[in-house]
Amino acid sequence: MKRLNIGMIGAGRISRVHTPNLVNRVTGARLVALADPDLEAARALCTPLGIERVVPDYRELLQDPDIDAVFICSPTDTHVEIALAAAGAGKHIFCEKPIDQDVSRIRKVIEAVESAGVKCQVGFNRRFDRNFRRIHELVREGALGEVQLVKISSRDPQAPPVSYVVGSGGIFADMTIHDFDMAAHLSGSRITEVSAVGSCLIDPGIGEAGDVDTCIVKLRLSSGALAVIDNSRQAVYGYDQRVEVFGSKGMVAAENERPNNTTLSLASGVYEEKPLWFFLERYTEAFVQEEQAFVDACLKDEPVPISARDSLAPVLVAIAAQKSCDLGGQPVKVEE
Repeated sequence: MKRLNIGMIGAGRISRVHTPNLVNRVTGARLVALADPDLEAARALCTPLGIERVVPDYRELLQDPDIDAVFICSPTDTHVEIALAAAGAGKHIFCEKPIDQDVSRIRKVIEAVESAGVKCQVGFNRRFDRNFRRIHELVREGALGEVQLVKISSRDPQAPPVSYVVGSGGIFADMTIHDFDMAAHLSGSRITEVSAVGSCLIDPGIGEAGDVDTCIVKLRLSSGALAVIDNSRQAVYGYDQRVEVFGSKGMVAAENERPNNTTLSLASGVYEEKPLWFFLERYTEAFVQEEQAFVDACLKDEPVPISARDSLAPVLVAIAAQKSCDLGGQPVKVEE
């Protein structure tokens, strides 16, 4: 069987998702090495998985002619530097989102990977969720008729530390960006206009850091359809991830995933399990599917499902949303 030799860059939280998947679950993948300055953390991740090669500098992976592709799972502010170097070395790239928060820097990566002729997939994993994939299929098949409304609720189970918020780029660039991608992907239309309002209702420290922890975003799509997104940094009952698409012929909705789908009905009440706790549990299979899609695209020399160029659109929407929120909710054209 033909294999894709992969080098992992980073040993943090998201690498701890991708690394065991590539070793154990992704057909055609061979994870041969991991690079991270924290060698202790890197070995703790690699040793139980049988990955023997651990290095402190990602450049060692790029210089290895036997490595075909790299997964960039390092901090966001390192993505551009590593992606440019990887493209220059002729390596295919899987980069966690976002490539960067600066549009000009993202465009440099787009130009570099397209000039080098390497593949670059960006990690918008929700597109690979089985429920959201089914919604996309139904819309594409015309089962709903003309899409008119899209509603997305996306709420984290607990607020991140303020130290994370400071470097995150804000709620729109860090959290809502997934929902911007989903609104466009599921509707089949571009987002053309954004109106956003936000408030700090959970952690005053987030407000002191210049961000909001609760927001509502209204979107106008190129088809004329409308979409609304609500976000909260803290849903005490678990990771709340629901989507509804309404069209001229009907409606389709995806509800939360739970540990089981049983409903217990008693005289005292009706009981169901709470949603799965966070994205690592909720999107376990989606991560595997996006990894498989990348490996397949590289081995079969096919386009990746979410390219570096594709990933620019939700970043532009996030910038527009932040501008709208700063202006008290005034509509902002994405093209601006």
